[in-house]
Amino acid sequence: MSYVMGIDIGTYESKGVLVDPRGRILIQHAVAHRLDIPNRGWAEHDAELTWWHDFKWLSNKLLKDARSRYGIRSEDVKAVGVSTIAPALLPIDKNGIPLRKAILYGIDTRAEQEITELNQLGGEEKIFEIAGQSLSSQAAGPKILWIRKHEPEIYSKTYQFLCGSGYLVYKLTNECVIDRYTAINYAPLFDIRSQTWNPDMVSLIMDADKLPPPAWSTDIVGKVTLNASIETGLAPGTKVIAGTADAMSEAISIGAVHEGDLMMMYGSSTFFILTTDQIPKTRQLWPNLHVIPGKHTLTGGTATAGSLTRWFVDQCLGRDPSGASAGMTVEEAYAYMTEQAGLSPPGANGLITLPYFSGERTPVHDAFAKGMIFGLSLNHTTADLYRSLVEGISYSIRHNFEVMNQLGVSINRVVAVGGGVKSPLWLQSVSDICQVRQTIPKVTVGASYGNAYICAMAMGWHHNLSDVDHWVEIDRSVDPRREHLELYERYYDVYRRLYEQTQSLMKVL
Repeated sequence: MSYVMGIDIGTYESKGVLVDPRGRILIQHAVAHRLDIPNRGWAEHDAELTWWHDFKWLSNKLLKDARSRYGIRSEDVKAVGVSTIAPALLPIDKNGIPLRKAILYGIDTRAEQEITELNQLGGEEKIFEIAGQSLSSQAAGPKILWIRKHEPEIYSKTYQFLCGSGYLVYKLTNECVIDRYTAINYAPLFDIRSQTWNPDMVSLIMDADKLPPPAWSTDIVGKVTLNASIETGLAPGTKVIAGTADAMSEAISIGAVHEGDLMMMYGSSTFFILTTDQIPKTRQLWPNLHVIPGKHTLTGGTATAGSLTRWFVDQCLGRDPSGASAGMTVEEAYAYMTEQAGLSPPGANGLITLPYFSGERTPVHDAFAKGMIFGLSLNHTTADLYRSLVEGISYSIRHNFEVMNQLGVSINRVVAVGGGVKSPLWLQSVSDICQVRQTIPKVTVGASYGNAYICAMAMGWHHNLSDVDHWVEIDRSVDPRREHLELYERYYDVYRRLYEQTQSLMKVL
């Protein structure tokens, strides 16, 4: 029998699965890693010690367990698919060696000056017309310019600027490639109309030969080399697909591929992918392609979510080098704070949080945005504070949903996935504040499972995205409650006004 492997590299954790043609997960594993924040507003990963290390560990572990439990040989794994946080930016030299740590997605806000410079050089309207989006901290183009200006010796040695999945594909196959869904986020370099690199925008930033060729995620772009086989345990010649961004694979993993389906990903940040039949024109969100030709998406995301609650747990309960807090594991610490937050009523006893602790992505696009906990008094408890953080994240999600509705695109179904689905408090808060019903699939492994399905399409086991319905089973749903609607409407209005009336002050700090 034949199998496929899917591996995903996230912000704080990597996951891998081994799947049969019917979508049954035979083996799954996860491994944690760290996020490097060397300076304020920066976010980095070590590509070799994090991305490639995690891939090798997961691949070898999956294959070892598959052999011992089921007698599956490495030759039985016919294809492997990868996804990573995106857009991540990694310069490599001609030998494929990373020249610096990878610069991560919108949580890294170092290139604000470069955004301003590019808007002046290229023209905001022209950039918007070509890229389909305005420049923000999510865009990789300004970060390439940042490297060229601030690290010229690295730029001069750069052979290719790869994304995260592109680096793993290169390590496996010696081929350089970027999938089109991720390439869109290399704004303003990628043309959403021609679906390839735009020469005018490229000339403003960099040398064109430093960019990898674009491909569709389902394309088989190479085969596992002998050297990669030795390191990963995969058989030489195993097919490798182009891969994609973690959020896109997450959406596929839960069946959010039909028009009007919105994937709500709860992780260290939140990310949304709405499948559409058109490319809406908007500066507030990010129009995008899909993993196959002919489909489109409207995407957005907040800068913080799980990273904010993690910060709070660490600060309030203390954290030792192993990651445990006050003698508890991270999971126990979260459970404790969630239980405590349940003692605080909706509205957190009058606290409202702006969750902009790392700037904010959509829809405000403000790298200078700051976090705020408003309404504090001596009567408030850590339970109120924690609940207020969760509700603040929910308000930021509602803000994005409102923009989608204003654009006239339909949200027919919200499917939730990610670590946040383990928190009833978080799910119910989002449903109540956004007044949406969320469905949660039975299998919420995430992007690694979506990668396996993309492999299945590449292998011809399935011929369209909608066939993923045969893999996905809905487990439960969370319905919005209306008894607190009036309270949340009032607090949401204050939430919006807090940012609007303090925005100018945030740039002073």
